Amino acid sequence: MNTELLLKVAGIGILVTIAYQILNKSGRDEQAMLVSISGIIIVLLMLVREMGGLFDSVKSIFGL
Repeated sequence: MNTELLLKVAGIGILVTIAYQILNKSGRDEQAMLVSISGIIIVLLMLVREMGGLFDSVKSIFGL
């Protein structure tokens, strides 16, 4: 497993959590929710890219 990917996901999670808490405490609940949703989307896009590479590897191994 790629440790760089894990560190990126953890870093994004920490930044999103901090931004969410700051916005939530200041009464900007809608913006806090948008920050959390955008963080989830960014992480999912990173994972989809990695899964695409995994599927390409499996295709090349089995010759499909």
